Amino acid sequence: MRIPRIYINTELSENQTLTLPDTSFQHLCKVLRLKSGHPLRVFNGQGGQYHATLCDVEKRSANITTSRFEDLNNESLVKVTIGQTLSRGERMDYAIQKSVEAGVFAIQPLFSERCEVKLEDKRIEKRLAHWQQVAISATEQCGRGVVPEIRMPMALEDWLDECNQMLKFTLHHHSDKSIKNYSLKTDQQVGLLIGPEGGLTDREVQLSEKQGFNPITLGPRVLRTETAPVVALSVINTLWGDIN
Repeated sequence: MRIPRIYINTELSENQTLTLPDTSFQHLCKVLRLKSGHPLRVFNGQGGQYHATLCDVEKRSANITTSRFEDLNNESLVKVTIGQTLSRGERMDYAIQKSVEAGVFAIQPLFSERCEVKLEDKRIEKRLAHWQQVAISATEQCGRGVVPEIRMPMALEDWLDECNQMLKFTLHHHSDKSIKNYSLKTDQQVGLLIGPEGGLTDREVQLSEKQGFNPITLGPRVLRTETAPVVALSVINTLWGDIN
């Protein structure tokens, strides 16, 4: 029997009864047509999950009752923050969704010289809320207990100035350096810069190098901007993380 996982943005504890949020109610009770007594897994993004049971299902509402807490221990051993240059349409959604599944710690959306996405302040807030929901849905699906943060978009140069990860990389397919040439110390965090569909400019690559970013390639093929984070995270977690 399939046991759905749902995210609830509230404090959770064992042996607690709470009302399902409207979106979760619509999905579980209207779309999946689950009935009282169906088992669930619930989490609030702070780590771990609770075993729970759907109860008191009515026409417009339902409750859940939590029971045992389960510590998942499935977060990546390497905390990778990706500076992901904004891309059009569903490409950004894909990059976020797959990065979450691959174990990303946080994602910083960026504006760069060749970035074709222009967002006004009101649209930025809406897009940020949308991207965070994409991350939540991906976290539900992949079984993680921590929801990665999708941060407010900012200029690439500003992020380069403030990025304080000890090991920093710029994905650059013209580089002759491999990520395998580097080593990662225990508890080190990684910053990863990924350019837009047209790539980073030479000036941006040089700026990143001045800020301690190491230009690297992930192989002889050019990766799309939405594919690059998935491949990079897979390589990082194979070299230093939890992919065996």
